[in-house]
Amino acid sequence: MWATEVPAFLPFYLGAIIALCLNDKLRPIVTLIVPLIGGYLLWFLPEGIHWQFAFFDFQLTPFKADKLSIIFGAIFHIAAFIAGLYAWHVRDKMQQIASMLYAGSAIGAVFAGDLITIIFFWEMLALTSVFLVWARGTERAIRSGLRYLYFQILSGLLLIGGTILYVHAGGDISFGYIGLESTAGWLIFLAFGIKCAFPFFHNWLTDAYAESTPTGTVFLSAFTTKTAVYMFARAYPGTEVLIYVGAAMTCFPIFYAVIENDLRRVLAYSMINQIGFMVCGIGIGTALAINGAVAHAFNDIIFKGLLFMSMGAVLHMTGRMNGSDLGGLYKSMPKTTILCIIGAASISAFPLFSGFVSKSMVVSAAINEGYDWIWLMMLFASAGVFHHAGIKIPYFAFFAHDSGIRTTEPPTNMLLPMGLAAVLCIAIGVFPNYLYSMLPFEVNYTAYDTTHVLAQTQILFFSALAFVWLTLRGIYPPELRSINIDAEWLYRRLLPNFVTVISGYGRQIENALTTRLSVSTQVLLYYIMHRKGPIGKLAQSTVTSTMVSWVTLLLASYLLLSFL
Repeated sequence: MWATEVPAFLPFYLGAIIALCLNDKLRPIVTLIVPLIGGYLLWFLPEGIHWQFAFFDFQLTPFKADKLSIIFGAIFHIAAFIAGLYAWHVRDKMQQIASMLYAGSAIGAVFAGDLITIIFFWEMLALTSVFLVWARGTERAIRSGLRYLYFQILSGLLLIGGTILYVHAGGDISFGYIGLESTAGWLIFLAFGIKCAFPFFHNWLTDAYAESTPTGTVFLSAFTTKTAVYMFARAYPGTEVLIYVGAAMTCFPIFYAVIENDLRRVLAYSMINQIGFMVCGIGIGTALAINGAVAHAFNDIIFKGLLFMSMGAVLHMTGRMNGSDLGGLYKSMPKTTILCIIGAASISAFPLFSGFVSKSMVVSAAINEGYDWIWLMMLFASAGVFHHAGIKIPYFAFFAHDSGIRTTEPPTNMLLPMGLAAVLCIAIGVFPNYLYSMLPFEVNYTAYDTTHVLAQTQILFFSALAFVWLTLRGIYPPELRSINIDAEWLYRRLLPNFVTVISGYGRQIENALTTRLSVSTQVLLYYIMHRKGPIGKLAQSTVTSTMVSWVTLLLASYLLLSFL
């Protein structure tokens, strides 16, 4: 069928070119039509290689499909449509074109069958997404976008370097399992890890997502990190180090999210927490764990997008995002409040919501494989995410206290995609088999058994009880205008200060050396002038008799030596 010959990214790239030539009223239509066309083509796409050609000595495969790439391609098309509808009111050409190229690059990456094609789309992901941060136009957004771009460039350089070493060592250019048996494997691993927001490399996410436009953050939340999750699932399944990295990712963001005032930054930390479950599942590497990681990535795009859309609606209508400035909005934004609560229930893995049917797969895989401590960390993380995303987000935005803000519901184009995402959260939670049928491996798992339901319900109940008790006792961290020190302090404060100190010492040494050199130079010049210069001994005139005497002495010495 002709549809199989059309690369999945092509409709988005062509749509961006067409949108470039259209006016403000027609461009939003293109942003909705493109993912619909792409989704239609994807519906009929069979597994296999659909586009391959020779490039110098390499065989490139820009379009290859299997169950893993198809499920990521499907959710990326859904996310592009929902985010495009949410941004219908935007009349910024730069944002609209960048968002289509960004979505197309993510789709191109997951269908790429070779490392060179992945490098191209990897760089396009970085280049196009940064404009969604800069589009907000504030000084903070500009600086945040630059820091975001630095990390993305570093990731790209590591990927390029790792690919060169991998191919030079005899590795196949086709993209498949890579592992950590070589330096090239580690470089590529770190490249994926940066985009996956590994610990110490995660602040580009919390920094940029909180400063992007209300609509841009919805696009950002869907593509970059989930593309990295796909790369790990393809190239590093069963890599044990991912288990411990993922476990750390599930836990440490909780502490930052609880004390954070900016609610979109809270969601950014929450995203790292959820990605940790996916990374853990990929590291465990069993069919159940991989299925759980992929299913949770699918669900996270929907419920995290719903939460970012709800907070984007609050920002759009009030111009505020700090929990200390909000509260009482349920009175004037009741629909947004309900939709936000659905997203909060989903990310908290309430039974009958989407997060429950995927997160439990990863947790079950951990205990099945004997990772008891990892399992306990996941349970702690599950309770923590209910605190900072399930309770804190809706509570401080809509209920905590009456901030006195009176507004209206956001535009219809913002409510509709939020409603669509909410319906998907509930539908997947109630009927998980539809999602399970799309997963890479056959699923022999039942989410709704007594053990899973009771265990998760108990976690949620006691987590809620702890929140209420801490709040009533005044122990729960209040929403304050503050700056929380995170790993970014190392490169935003410590490193610049270190460079300043070293530069100061360097200038002192330079001044000392310059002074010493100046004195030495003057002494040398004095010596040359008085010994070799116009007034020196070699420049003085010598009488002929003296010259003859010296020549005679030299000749006599030579004759004497020759006789000997």
